[in-house]
Amino acid sequence: MDTIFAPASGRTKAGVAVIRISGPQAAAVLKSLSGDLPPPRFAALRELRGAEGLLDQALVILFEKGASFTGEEVVELHLHGSQAVVAAVLSELSNHSGLRMADPGEFTRRALENECLDLAQVEGLADLIEAETEAQRKQALKVLSGAIGDAASNWRLDLIRAAALIEATIDFADEEVPVDVSPEVADLITGVQSDVQKQLSGIDVSERIRDGFEVAIIGAPNVGKSTLLNALAGREAAITSEFAGTTRDVVEVRMDLGGLPVTILDTAGIRDTEDYVEGVGIERARARAKDADIRVFLCENTSDDPGVDFLDGDIRLMAKADLHNGADNAVSGKTGAGVSNLVNHLRDVLVLRSASASIATRERHRIAMSRALTSMESARFELSLGSERSELAAEELRTGIRALDALIGRVDVENLLDEIFTSFCIGK
Repeated sequence: MDTIFAPASGRTKAGVAVIRISGPQAAAVLKSLSGDLPPPRFAALRELRGAEGLLDQALVILFEKGASFTGEEVVELHLHGSQAVVAAVLSELSNHSGLRMADPGEFTRRALENECLDLAQVEGLADLIEAETEAQRKQALKVLSGAIGDAASNWRLDLIRAAALIEATIDFADEEVPVDVSPEVADLITGVQSDVQKQLSGIDVSERIRDGFEVAIIGAPNVGKSTLLNALAGREAAITSEFAGTTRDVVEVRMDLGGLPVTILDTAGIRDTEDYVEGVGIERARARAKDADIRVFLCENTSDDPGVDFLDGDIRLMAKADLHNGADNAVSGKTGAGVSNLVNHLRDVLVLRSASASIATRERHRIAMSRALTSMESARFELSLGSERSELAAEELRTGIRALDALIGRVDVENLLDEIFTSFCIGK
């Protein structure tokens, strides 16, 4: 296998820049640069020299095979963070025979191939790198720590036990089996089904934490939606004017509410119109509002028809609180009245919803667990038909086990790997 190298830190000026080298020649390359090798996993100050002389004074760390991120022999060079220093060291490394620049995500891919990480942990690492809020950080760390793999392993062991019990009755069909295994098999399947179903029910929330919740501000034209969006954003994110129909498209502002990623949507005012462009904007507003997690309805009068169905959890507020003598259910983006109350309410609602999040975070996880659940239900059905269907029940359980194996990347995921790793930066 090639020895690969790449910057593992940002490409801008910094106090320290890190270059990572992984593969069978990593230690030999370090020795050629520094003259000797430090003890494994101990940082040591060394002068790095190349064909043109001194490259830099750097802290170097050697990780032995089996004791590194990739599972291979790994060297980290902690350099001064000058772009010129990094470029000089990368140029020197590129001149070494058998070394090449790493592809995007190649270090992590080697960690997967060397069984240092499972596929779910790889996805957790990708999410951790992209995390912008505290909730995203915590969720990604949980996945990276192996929570999905641990759960899948426990479920897998229970299903293997259940399948083994069924197969024992098949093997000894002509003999008298002293114990009826049906109750234990049923309990094992029921327990796994319950756990998997619980995780399935929370995936929508997990995906929202990863990708962001959406809150749509909707109402009639010129009711103050854009002004409220600007007040929430703390900047002029949307154009405001006294003319109705100014907003023709959906304007999005990303925010951090209580550690949760939230996108606030300012939508076109909903009304009947003959203007084609405005009509397109209104249809987009209806579509985005339908899919949003929470809708904030701004109305000038309590009897106003917002033009979109009101659902549980939606918020109805009187617009232009400065004209309503500070009513409790009123808000004004112009004066700021009620804005803090709205932010606090949105935060509390979304924090409460996020409490039901699953350890699983992606559609791929949903598909694998749904397949496992379907197989377990089929196994229960086959068992209910009597002992002559035991072989079919055991096969359904084996199908469920394979679905759980796919969850953590043991089988049937080769076609996904290129897509997953291209989302990583070079050096990770």
